[in-house]
Parts: sequence; C-alpha cells; structure tokens
Amino acid sequence: MGAEAAIRDAVDGDATIIAAIYNAHVRDTIVTFELEDVAAEEMARRIAQVQSLGLPWLVAQEDGVVIGYAYAGRWKARAAYARTVESSIYLADAACGRGLGKRLYAVLIERLRALGIHAVIGGVSLPNAVSVALHEGLGFTPVGAFREVGWKFGRWIDVGYWQLRLDDAAVA
Repeated sequence: MGAEAAIRDAVDGDATIIAAIYNAHVRDTIVTFELEDVAAEEMARRIAQVQSLGLPWLVAQEDGVVIGYAYAGRWKARAAYARTVESSIYLADAACGRGLGKRLYAVLIERLRALGIHAVIGGVSLPNAVSVALHEGLGFTPVGAFREVGWKFGRWIDVGYWQLRLDDAAVA
C-alpha cells in the first residue's frame, strides 16, 4: 500500500495534519525530544523555514490524507556546513510497516542529491531498531553516538548518528 501514496512538497494547508502526526510521537515515543505538543502555526513556521533555505519538506498523501512527512534542515549554522543536512521522517501509525518510510526517505535523498547536498545526517534516539534498519537499508552508515543526552519518560536516552554521503552511492 505504501507504493500507492503520492509524494509531494508540503504546502501551508498541511501544517495541521503534520503537527498531529508529530505530536503523537512527542506524546508517545522517544523519537523526538520535544516534550510538549507543537501547534499547527509553529509547524507552519518550521515548514516555511526549511523551504526558505531551498531544502525539501515532503509529504506522503494517500486518498487525500497526509500520512507521513520527511524533510532536511541545516546540520549546523556555520557556512562550511552548507552542503550537509540533517534529515527527519515521521509517519502516522497506520502508515508504518508498509514500505512507505523507505520510499519517502528515498525521494527525499534524491531531491537532496539533485540540490548538490554532500552529506545527510540521521539522528536516531536509541533503542530504535526500525529507524536503524531504515537508515542502514538506504545506505547510511553509523558514525557515532552520544550517551544519555536526552531525558524523557523518566529515563536517559542515547542518540546515535548515521551518515550518508551522496557523492558516494545511489540510494538503495
């Protein structure tokens, strides 16, 4: 079913559903370190900020409903980092396990390659076997981890980092 979803650029009207998808992860998972729900207006601001840099914010839409999104933002603010980005992907629960995440992420990576981006960094809150498998299945390699850098749900959480150099290989 994931192959049936249309992938397109996010538009202003998507902010409410994107916030709803994200907020489910805020409330129920360790994949984001935010602790409070994000309002649709704030999500619209974030989308506009990414797009104003010329970077992609993509959504997957099925039967007219956004069921996931992926985007890339600047890795760091200093000018020498300009061709390195950090990627993020979030799916609605009903969209998981169908191959949509891999397809959406692959489209994001190809868009980044077309923009001349050299490296994509994926941060993964650990443990998260599904996200690790997604990144490694797309050719990302593990490059390190920070131990106990996030506190959520009454426990310390590690964050691992995976990197994909776009000059080196095609997306799997």
